[in-house]
Amino acid sequence: MGQRLGRECKPGQVYTLIGDLGVGKTVFTQGVADGLGITEPVNSPTFTIVQVYEEGRLPFYHFDVYRIGDPEEMEEIGYEDMFYGEGICLIEWAHLIEELLPEHYISISIEKDLEKGFDYRKIVIEEKENR
Repeated sequence: MGQRLGRECKPGQVYTLIGDLGVGKTVFTQGVADGLGITEPVNSPTFTIVQVYEEGRLPFYHFDVYRIGDPEEMEEIGYEDMFYGEGICLIEWAHLIEELLPEHYISISIEKDLEKGFDYRKIVIEEKENR
């Protein structure tokens, strides 16, 4: 599903990625990068907050804001240029910076589907409005 999203996304789209630790957010993100044509390794930017990939068909900004103590820290890394630029943004733990999210974004939630088995995931994608 991540690959398909990477192939079909359009410039300026912002995605939030919600899910518990170990649910597969990084694997999903690697699929998005693959769909964008990015071949370099993709890992969660837990300590750097954002990782920028520019080799694909669109710039890809992968955020992990889990360690953000104050949303003002996002200004220090120039988030607005990325949120409102020509690339796509994928933001893990976005609820921590909800007030900074654009008016329209796409929410992706991933959870384990234990009814089907340990290796199955339920993924829900929905458009959201931030007011």
